[in-house]
Amino acid sequence: MAKKWIAGAVKHPGAETAAANRAGESVHEYAERHKNAKGTAGKRARLALTFERMHSHAKKLYGKG
Repeated sequence: MAKKWIAGAVKHPGAETAAANRAGESVHEYAERHKNAKGTAGKRARLALTFERMHSHAKKLYGKG
């Protein structure tokens, strides 16, 4: 049950990517720029950075990508 939080954390899949595309940036650049912002943009940016770290860690452990 510990991993089920991810399913509930993403309420609008693709919203961060769409916002980054509108800004003309990559998702990582957008997240880094907004990670200290208040409100929804900041929450989504921090979650995106968390997912990046999780993906990187899993890739190192399991060799999957």
